[in-house]
Amino acid sequence: MSREKELKILLRITHQINAGLTVEEVLDYAYKTLHVIIPYDRIGFALLEENDTVLRAYWACSKAPVIKIGKDYSAAMKGSSLEKVFQTREPRILNDLEAYLKDHPDSKSTRDIVEEGMRSSLTCPLIASRKPIGFLFFSSTEPCKYQDAHVGLFREIAGQLALTLEKSRLYEQVVRFNDLKNKLLGMAAHDLRSPLAVIKGYADLFEDGTLGALALDQKRSIRIILKHCDKMLLMIRDLLDVSAIESGHLAMEWQEIDLTAFLKENAKDGALLAKAKSIEFVTEIPENLPKVSIDPNRIDQVINNLITNAIKFSNSKSRIVLRAVPAEGAVAISVIDQGQGIPPEEISKMFQYFGRTSVLPTAGEKSTGLGLAIAKRMAEAHGGKISVESQPGKGSTFTFTLPLKLS
Repeated sequence: MSREKELKILLRITHQINAGLTVEEVLDYAYKTLHVIIPYDRIGFALLEENDTVLRAYWACSKAPVIKIGKDYSAAMKGSSLEKVFQTREPRILNDLEAYLKDHPDSKSTRDIVEEGMRSSLTCPLIASRKPIGFLFFSSTEPCKYQDAHVGLFREIAGQLALTLEKSRLYEQVVRFNDLKNKLLGMAAHDLRSPLAVIKGYADLFEDGTLGALALDQKRSIRIILKHCDKMLLMIRDLLDVSAIESGHLAMEWQEIDLTAFLKENAKDGALLAKAKSIEFVTEIPENLPKVSIDPNRIDQVINNLITNAIKFSNSKSRIVLRAVPAEGAVAISVIDQGQGIPPEEISKMFQYFGRTSVLPTAGEKSTGLGLAIAKRMAEAHGGKISVESQPGKGSTFTFTLPLKLS
């Protein structure tokens, strides 16, 4: 095979390999495809750790019935035969592993690979950001398989794979750190909720007189405590929801409900909140909406988030509408306000965690910046979608759909 053809095939293969996300996906695909341009019966992959003092095996694929050097196999670099490969950054070819083992009887890795049935090997250092990160080991059951090998081609293979593997390693680290963040977030929120519930419980007892009569100014103070406890509990609920959503552990309790009755009940709470800010709250809910299978608590969160958001950004004497419209195979539920609207360039921030726009609440209300992001994911968990249409100075319409049947 000509050098030009080899490079063209390598380019095509590495382009496909790059589509893999995890290290294992990348290496599995490499094992299946690289045989077109390089002979092997086994490929192993190992990474340098602990400031390059330890080499740890992470993956191997072989035609041998037993793989003796697999995941978590490790060895010290100092004094090893690979130390020179690490220092020179040049591929190493061993044409006769049995002869090499006779000369180096203390080499456990060579003994293991020979016991697997391998008779020749090619070791390629993997260089990323001008630094060795590990090694790729090609092995064959035939001796002298790499005797006439074109070292330049192996450098090309190792170079391309090093970049892809480094990308995959970083991706896996991000996934691990994200999982850890979600666990810590969930634990922190859960641990905060219990003592806060105790504080709220005692405050409730003081407010209703169970623990004795209070003076008027004391009652006012207790109400302030309760108000802030409720705010904190809502924030903690949001954080727990984020943790559950991001970790893929969002619990759903499905029920078949009368959607018309459900929306009218939600409208009562919305009307009370709007009245406190002198905002007119109107419902446009048909009497014959179909029954739907949903988690009522989760959809209640979606509707409550959309209504409270509309109230926050609307001025008094304006109007908010809760509307439900049957659509093809779904029901579209909208919250329509006459508020300040959202600049077009900021629409993309609306459903992001902690996504904030330049538009400020009209009465200085506070927000965690999580409500709309949670609403989006709750709607999606039901097989629906959420969207917004808005014009600065004229208001916004937030709409989410509930499919009649989950696909």
